[in-house]
Amino acid sequence: MTPHNNARPEEIAKTVLMPGDPLRAKYIAENFLTEPRLVNNVRGVQGHTGTWKGVPVTVMASGMGMPSIGIYSWELYHFYPVENIIRVGSAGALQEDINVRDVVIAQGACTNSNYISTFRFPGSFAPIADYTLLSTAVETAKEHGARWHVGNVLSSDNFYNGPGYEGNEIARSMGVMAVEMEAAALYANAAAAGKRALCICTISDHIFRDEALDPEARQTSFNEMIRIALDTAVKMAAL
Repeated sequence: MTPHNNARPEEIAKTVLMPGDPLRAKYIAENFLTEPRLVNNVRGVQGHTGTWKGVPVTVMASGMGMPSIGIYSWELYHFYPVENIIRVGSAGALQEDINVRDVVIAQGACTNSNYISTFRFPGSFAPIADYTLLSTAVETAKEHGARWHVGNVLSSDNFYNGPGYEGNEIARSMGVMAVEMEAAALYANAAAAGKRALCICTISDHIFRDEALDPEARQTSFNEMIRIALDTAVKMAAL
């Protein structure tokens, strides 16, 4: 047990799916897992463990932003038998060829956050996904017939930006696929712990076009991403 997780170690699976929203964690558990049980509810950050295709999987919320996922993923990696964390979330597209409802798989995560500095790396640490998780997820996305993209994302500390902010334009010009708020911290924590991490997001809106999913469409569209992540967990269990 930890200050933010009252599950017993044996109640947490080797692979954890981490949506930001506790209610989405509940939704995944109730609609996808077999015999899910609530194993953590400290601060309302729900964690549920069940099985998918016979393989134990935990779904636990991360909250919003890098400080929040930094806490929850750190505790899972260091105090529980967790080997793989797959973030399943939403992102805003930056590139013209990436559309609402597409799936983006974050090979790397650049960031404007100061989170990475806490590791005292000599220079600029490049947060990247675990290749085994990444390649397995890409293979699975192909099998599902998803429209998917692999590349860099921007993990931003800011959801709202002040006047004159040009960060999205610069990121776009350098080929960054989309903006989200958690992957860089998750990848850094995984690197520090010697564990695996991956971020898979569904595009919920486009930063440069007036396009966005309504709440009902988000739920339906996210199901494809959730199945990709769950099937990836099954394949990782066989390694």
